[in-house]
Amino acid sequence: MTEFRVAPPTVRNRAGDDEASRHSRREFIKRVIASGGMQGCSSQGTVPTAVAGSVERLVRINVNGQERPVDVLPQETLAMTLRYRLGLTGTKLACDRAECGACSVMIDDVVFNSCSVLTHSVRGRKVVTIEGVSGANGELHPVQQAFFDELSPQCGFCTPGQVISAVALLKRNPDPTREEARHAMAGNLCRCGAYDNYLNGIMRAAAGARAT
Repeated sequence: MTEFRVAPPTVRNRAGDDEASRHSRREFIKRVIASGGMQGCSSQGTVPTAVAGSVERLVRINVNGQERPVDVLPQETLAMTLRYRLGLTGTKLACDRAECGACSVMIDDVVFNSCSVLTHSVRGRKVVTIEGVSGANGELHPVQQAFFDELSPQCGFCTPGQVISAVALLKRNPDPTREEARHAMAGNLCRCGAYDNYLNGIMRAAAGARAT
């Protein structure tokens, strides 16, 4: 009588398989991050090729009167570009959701929260940051001087956004009432509660402009 023997089932090393799986996922994530998530980028660092519907990464933006070439990601915000690519750290990042005004800049003389503006959207427009409001020789803007004279800032973290908003206000309305100034500054959160001090500074700057 012929004897048949069944081969024992192969025992898999589940621990080894799990470790290999984790390793492969880890390597995949690393490569995606290294490539910036861009199609056409390889792990060997080759130049990315244009993809239909993609956004060109190298753009030129006008910041504080200068054309600046900069390499940006498709979903990169203006705040990130200003701080980490152009070194303009006067623009502060705080809430990162357009609620506090610390990242305020002027785009074509209108105040925007740069944390909620895509850098690609400002091509062909004029961006002014806190570094760009002073005079050609570094002299303080009248708003900055008035804030200094009125001791408006306390911790100073919100001051760049406060200055930008006040400068934009006086550009469109050189002689605002205190209530108009209060309304214009409503988008700027001061954690120290120095709102009246900032309003005093705006009123002082407006009075100085009337006197000249």
